[in-house]
Amino acid sequence: MERDVRSIQLPRWGRVLPAEGVVPWLVYDPDRVAVRPVRRYLADFVAQDGRPASVRSYAYALLRWWRWLQAVDVEWDKATPAEARDLALWLQHATKLRNSARTASRATAGTVNPITRKRYLDDRYAARTVRHSNAVVRAFYEFWLEVGEGPLINPVQLDRRGRRPNAHHNPLEPFRPEGRIRYNPRLPKQRPRKIPDQRWRELFGALGSNRDRALLAMAVSNGVRAEEVLGVRGVDVDWGEQRVRVIRKGTRAEQWLPVSSEALVWLRLHLADLGTPLGPDEPVWQTLRRRDRGDGLRRYPLNYDALRKVLTRANAKLGTNWSMHDLRHTAALRMVADENLSERDVQTILGHAHLSTTAEIQQLVRGGVQATPGPHLDLTIASATAHYSTR
Repeated sequence: MERDVRSIQLPRWGRVLPAEGVVPWLVYDPDRVAVRPVRRYLADFVAQDGRPASVRSYAYALLRWWRWLQAVDVEWDKATPAEARDLALWLQHATKLRNSARTASRATAGTVNPITRKRYLDDRYAARTVRHSNAVVRAFYEFWLEVGEGPLINPVQLDRRGRRPNAHHNPLEPFRPEGRIRYNPRLPKQRPRKIPDQRWRELFGALGSNRDRALLAMAVSNGVRAEEVLGVRGVDVDWGEQRVRVIRKGTRAEQWLPVSSEALVWLRLHLADLGTPLGPDEPVWQTLRRRDRGDGLRRYPLNYDALRKVLTRANAKLGTNWSMHDLRHTAALRMVADENLSERDVQTILGHAHLSTTAEIQQLVRGGVQATPGPHLDLTIASATAHYSTR
């Protein structure tokens, strides 16, 4: 069947909502009834230690798939590779469904910030979103094929044509799942993005509280991820050894990380601002204002959305679009440039699963290539200027 995918409009069918029970998020139909095939799959995913944030992400991907099946009038258990192919094509050209129209961000959507040289998000589906959608739908149908229900073949096929599994495997690299999903777009090669020192000072100066200064100073000192730093409790701060304990994203393993003395100074100021001693199991990062949400007036743990707002306010003052991941890149590039730290040291601190990821960053720095101006690039430009003067 050949479809005009550009003309297809997804219906606003169903919703993803928090749920009671073992599955924290579910897909509901317009009658507020949980979609049974999705509920059973997500229950299996949770049993395999799927994290709540991942469950929510999977639920939204499956809601999109269900809307797509509604649009093309195909039952979920009758889907074929043609439906998966056409959805991949549609995602490459479609505009995201938004609950409300853009306001302040309308002028910048899809443009490049002149200060950070970073592109603002637009309303198109990114390559990573398409790949995530394909992976979730494939895993969903793999579950139902194991159960013995659903279609006879997985609609999301692997591209193995003319290739033997692991035929060209590098013996220095670990074995990874074999088989690329057929309709996965290739990801553009992205280099780490370092915040120049002057821009970092400007960003730090735009922060409005000691809490925000302590949090960002900690993140830029060791490259900790947002999810990891937000989970730090009072007992996780080792003041004497100048380190903090985090739970690593993915592995969920506990790990002690070094932290700069400057970050600890700001952290002490933040804890003094709270006015009451911090308990060992209390989160270090809390809301600045007390709120009553039905259980009395008190502070609440800082969550990811609130952390994003911290950067949103600072970026609005500076006309920039820095993110927490830029702080991680900055920390990585600073550590790799320090000859006192080995590749293995940097890999351990950053929590990279493979040493090759750290090696790529090291090659960029010591090879004289950086995403933003720095000393290596300055030397390159100076050398090129001298070359041009002789022509």
